[in-house]
Amino acid sequence: MYAIVDLETTGGLSAVDRITEIAIFIHDGEKVIDEFTSLVNPERSIPPFVSRLTGISDKMVADAPKFYEIAKKVIELTEGCVIVAHNSGFDYGFLKHEFKMLGYDFRKNSLCTVQLSRVILPGHKSYSLGKLCKSLGIALNGRHRAYGDAGATVSLFEMLLEKGLPNQFEQHLSLDLYSAKHHPNVPKETIESLTDETGIYYFHNKEGQIIYIGKSKNIRNRVMSHFTGNTTRKAKKLRNAIADISFEQTGSELVALLKEEAEIKKHQPFFNSTLKRSEFRFGIYSFKDHRGYITFSVKDKRSVSGEPVCFVYSKNRGVKMMEQVLEKFKLCQKLCGLYESKDACFNHMVRLCNGACIGQEAVSVYNHRANRAIAYLKGKGQNFFIVDKGRHQQERTVVHVENGKYMGFGYVDVNDTFMDANSLKEVVKPGIDNKDTLQIITSYLRKKKVERIIKY
Repeated sequence: MYAIVDLETTGGLSAVDRITEIAIFIHDGEKVIDEFTSLVNPERSIPPFVSRLTGISDKMVADAPKFYEIAKKVIELTEGCVIVAHNSGFDYGFLKHEFKMLGYDFRKNSLCTVQLSRVILPGHKSYSLGKLCKSLGIALNGRHRAYGDAGATVSLFEMLLEKGLPNQFEQHLSLDLYSAKHHPNVPKETIESLTDETGIYYFHNKEGQIIYIGKSKNIRNRVMSHFTGNTTRKAKKLRNAIADISFEQTGSELVALLKEEAEIKKHQPFFNSTLKRSEFRFGIYSFKDHRGYITFSVKDKRSVSGEPVCFVYSKNRGVKMMEQVLEKFKLCQKLCGLYESKDACFNHMVRLCNGACIGQEAVSVYNHRANRAIAYLKGKGQNFFIVDKGRHQQERTVVHVENGKYMGFGYVDVNDTFMDANSLKEVVKPGIDNKDTLQIITSYLRKKKVERIIKY
């Protein structure tokens, strides 16, 4: 049985936005056997741009039932069903969150008609519901309204059932429930105990040995994904070897990354490939030329003996970093390996270089700035704490970096601890610093927002 669902909402984030309309068609694999649709009072205002898109206004939902008033109907209607939606992660995620706010654990397996369409109906320019339905000749009456979009998804799903193979649906099934078929060696209570929170997880074999370690912002979703989808030999072998699962919540995604890296190095599980971030192919190296000036070069680490100033993922990344330090410390293009010339560099010609390239600047003066650049690249002199979300609302994680080295992480209670360096140092448990840890931290800070950085 399938519950084909479409929702309209006040926005795109299930954690803060709410449902404004719901439509559900119950399908037995051959035809629709039941249906339900309703506007929903989101208990908050609908943004104007959303109202323009859906046509649903605050006035329209003012007298509509609140979600808790239709929750029982949704539970009864979808009992024993797989949730089907066009971009099921969105619709199912909103349903789960609405029920979570009511204190109810709503869990279903789900299928996404976007993913299935890409496999079963390849070659379309767009897989958005509107454009896909138009190219397939499926009527879509009432675009961006729950009933119209859900009805079109029913027609699309029936086409996929007709043209697709059973194993294609099996491979794209997103598990959120225990299945004796998919988890033959794992106890039901283990699957049911999995959390939706951020952290790391461990797969164990029958002997209790750790055979795989992973991290995720949603442990349950990631663990369940290992049991369907990937059909490679290695993935199948891993699935068959899993007999138990353990996990640890970290609160912070950064802490999950750091702990995953440390745990893989410590346990070296059979099914974990070498961490990609350990495989730095390039480095920024420093040398002294025949005149005594410090020079820099981005090189493949396999072609150079000795340790680099820092490792980088690619030559292009190394060049960009050298361009940054050149500007920051007023270095010479030629000595930084960024300009080939027998004479002066281009920057000297436009008076941006002090002339180290042609011996006009004193070696000691230039090298002083070059050494500062080396310290900057190594991260020396950087002392700070990263404060981010914890495992619950009254807790925060703390990651400590001192003199450019990863010192460890810990947890603080927001009610009991002052956010000063001495207090934070006391809660941090020592971690192992290596060439990967600072790279993980700096990469994370470039891409993600954290709650607070405390420098000292």
